Amino acid sequence: MPPRLELRNITKSYPGIVANDDISMSIMPGEIHAVLGENGAGKSTLMKIIYGAAQADSGEIFCDGKPIAAHTPATSRALGIEMVYQHFALFESVTVVENIALAVSNTFDLDALARQITELSNRYGMPIDPHRRVHDLSVGERQRVEIVRCLLQAPKLLILDEPTSVLTPQAVVKLFDTLRQLASEGCSIVYISHKLDEVQELCDTATVLRNGKVTGTARPKESTSAQLARLMVGAELPEMHVSPSVPSEKPVLEVRGLTAPARDRYGVELKNVSFEVRGGEIVGLAGVSGNGQAELISLLSGERTHPNALTIHIDGKAAAHLNASERRKLGMAFVPEERLGRGAVPPHALWQNAVLTAHRTGLVRNGLVDRKGANSFAAKIIERFKVKANGPQASAQSLSGGNLQKFIVGREIALQPKLFLVAQPTWGVDVGAAAFIRQTLVDLSRSGAAVLVISEELDELFEICDRLLVICQGQVSPPLIRTKTNREEIGLLMTRVDRGNGTNGRGEVAVQD
Repeated sequence: MPPRLELRNITKSYPGIVANDDISMSIMPGEIHAVLGENGAGKSTLMKIIYGAAQADSGEIFCDGKPIAAHTPATSRALGIEMVYQHFALFESVTVVENIALAVSNTFDLDALARQITELSNRYGMPIDPHRRVHDLSVGERQRVEIVRCLLQAPKLLILDEPTSVLTPQAVVKLFDTLRQLASEGCSIVYISHKLDEVQELCDTATVLRNGKVTGTARPKESTSAQLARLMVGAELPEMHVSPSVPSEKPVLEVRGLTAPARDRYGVELKNVSFEVRGGEIVGLAGVSGNGQAELISLLSGERTHPNALTIHIDGKAAAHLNASERRKLGMAFVPEERLGRGAVPPHALWQNAVLTAHRTGLVRNGLVDRKGANSFAAKIIERFKVKANGPQASAQSLSGGNLQKFIVGREIALQPKLFLVAQPTWGVDVGAAAFIRQTLVDLSRSGAAVLVISEELDELFEICDRLLVICQGQVSPPLIRTKTNREEIGLLMTRVDRGNGTNGRGEVAVQD
C-alpha cells in the first residue's frame, strides 16, 4: 500500500531564511502523524506546501502514490486534503454557515448545511451556532468552525494545527475519540501540537523539525516528554522556578459587582462578577471559550467602558469609565489573545509595533516618533526575549506565531506594569518559548506586579497561578487556591458552574450533579 502522503526533498526559502531544507517524510493511510518543532522550525510552511497554499522551490509530493504537480488549496480539497490553520482562514463579515458553504462544492442549500453543522458540531462536543457572524465569535469558537468545516468534507488527509488549545480536558478526550475513529476509517491525520502529553497519547509517529530540517523521528508512545522536547529544542528544557507568593496588602485590580449586557445577540451577559488580584500574585481565569471571556477582557482592558466607574478599580482608583489609554496611565499593560490585528499591526515593522503601546516611555516627543529610540527599544526586546526575527525592521506578519507572541509579551513587560492582563499567553507557542513566557510571568508577579492570566490551558494555569477563577455563562466562581483543587474539578466547573449565583450559598463553588 502506497503512503497516503509522501514528501521528497522539499525545500522552500524566503528572503534571509531557509524555511524548509530538504525535508522528506511519509504518512500511511490511517496513521496519526505528529510534526513537532520550535516556533520558526518550518512546520507551518511545510503544511502550507502540502495544502497548496505555498509552492516549494524544489522537491516532490505524492498522494496515494501519484505525484501532485503545482497545486492550490482547491486542488488539495479535491484530493481529500483538508487543513485547520493556526491563524484561521474565515471571512469575518458573514455567518458560520456562509463561510463553510464557500468550501463545500456540492451544495448551497444553506438551511440543510446549517442543520449538518449543528448536528456534527454537537456530536463532536464543539457546539456552534451556524447563523452567528464570524466577527462575533471568540478565537476558540472560530477554531471550532474550522474543525467542523473540515469534518464535513470527510477528508482522506486532515491537517490540524494546535487543535486543542481552546478545549476543556473533557472536550479533548471527545476530539481524540473522533480522530481515532477517523483514523480507523482510513483517514490520515497530521497533528501539529506543542502539548507533548497529547502527542504521546494520540500519535503513532512523530517527525521533528529544527531550523527547517528534519532532526529525527520518534514513536511518541514509547518516548518521554523530555526526550521529545530535547529533539525539538536540542537541549534540556529549563525548569520552572515558582517561589511562594507574597501578595500585597491591597488589591491592584478590584472588580466588584460587574454586570454588563452582551454586546450583541450572540454575546454573553456578564452577571455580578467580583474578584481581585493583588500585587505579587498570579490569578488565572479558566473557562471554555465563548463563556464571557471576551466581554470581560474588553471591560478590564478599557476597550469597552462601563457607566459605573466603581465596578473596576486599578491601583485604588475607579477605572471602569476610563478608556484603554487612561488605564495604561494607571500602570496597566495588556496582551490580547489575537496577536495579529489587536496585539500587532501585521504589515508594520516591529519597531513601529513597539511604539503602539510604548510611546509614552519617551519614544514620541512633540508628536514626532524617535525612530532611533524605537529601533533600540525593539532590538532590546528581540534580544531579551530571544525573538527569531530579522531585526526591528521585520514586519510582524513575517514572524512565526510564537515569536510574535514573545515580542508582544516582551513589549508589554518592558513597560514595567503594576497590573498585567494577558489572554492565552502561550497559545500555539512551542515548549521552549512557552516555558520562557511562563517563567517571565512568574518573575513579573514576584517583582510586585499583579498578573491576571486568561487561558484555556489548564496545565498552564496550574503551573504558574496562585489562585484560580472559573468563568461559565458570564458568571465567575469564587477563587480557588491552586494547591487545593485539581484539573478535573476545574474542568467540570468550566461547563457546570451553578447557574444561580456560582456558589452554594456558603461562598463555596457549587457543582451540579
